Amino acid sequence: MAGIGMNHSQLEHRDYWRAIILYGINTATYKIALGQCLVGFARQGKTTVTMHELAEEFFTLYLERLRTGKPQLMLPNRRTVMERIVDQYNLGKLSRTAAVDRVETEAFGDVVPRFHTVNNLAVPVKFYEQADGRLVITDSLFEVFSSEDSIGLEGELGSRWDLLEAAFEMKRENSHLINDIRRFYLDRGYDRTDITHTRPVLNGYQKGLCFYCGVPLKDSDVHVDHCIPRQLVSHDEIWNLVLAHDFCNSQKSDALPGPAYVEKLIQRNEHFIASNHPIKAKLIEQLGPTAKHRRTYVHQVYSDARAVIKYTWEGIRGYNPDTDPFYKSFVRCLST
Repeated sequence: MAGIGMNHSQLEHRDYWRAIILYGINTATYKIALGQCLVGFARQGKTTVTMHELAEEFFTLYLERLRTGKPQLMLPNRRTVMERIVDQYNLGKLSRTAAVDRVETEAFGDVVPRFHTVNNLAVPVKFYEQADGRLVITDSLFEVFSSEDSIGLEGELGSRWDLLEAAFEMKRENSHLINDIRRFYLDRGYDRTDITHTRPVLNGYQKGLCFYCGVPLKDSDVHVDHCIPRQLVSHDEIWNLVLAHDFCNSQKSDALPGPAYVEKLIQRNEHFIASNHPIKAKLIEQLGPTAKHRRTYVHQVYSDARAVIKYTWEGIRGYNPDTDPFYKSFVRCLST
């Protein structure tokens, strides 16, 4: 089976599960819901599950989850099949039986075939197989959820779902404050420019390492990223640019980095200034004449960004790609 450059000696089944849940590209919450269903089946000792049984569990999960009214899809003006089915059920237009039947026929077209992928690449371990209209649960799933830390893995599922909802909600915010902040930066900003020429300058500080995970960069896999997303700052000033892997860059996407990365960015800029790097004058012009001025300026931009961008890229509670050995091992495997 085509994989993603990993083998069983590099990552255990537990780590493949975490990679699917934490690092898969999610435009909706279906993959997390399917993960929660699989955990439930493993706890029950089920070795095969009909699509109707899966639909029952899926519907029960979303019926409870949607009580909060939080969006389950990235696209601001659209709703998932599950949201529409639950709405119809809550309005009394569908019986539970009819609702579950619709889930079975309408909800699984993408998520069931694509569950075992990360960034559109298949992982070499499967937690179920599809056969004759059923899911056949593999030993890999039972192995993962019979381990001592399986409770923590279940917690990651819930945290990931929370974070996805927060990210989707961010795209639907429309308050006067947010509009005013966006307008302020937009008025001071400018159109995108070619920022590839900044790579040698930035690499002089990063020494060939990704800003976000600390794993070595390859020449073919170096991306210039706006640490505080460009969707807010509306400029390409070098004080906010860093080098990152394509994978780390895509995981962060348009989210805010955690506060630790903002501190790292501040320290990086001060390093350039203290070492009399040729961009010293440009950084002082952009950020201010003293270290205090510069720190205050960056923190103000970050504070404004937090008001606009509600989703902080930290993956799970306490998770930090810069220090998490699992994240680093996963990036190394992708880079091989």
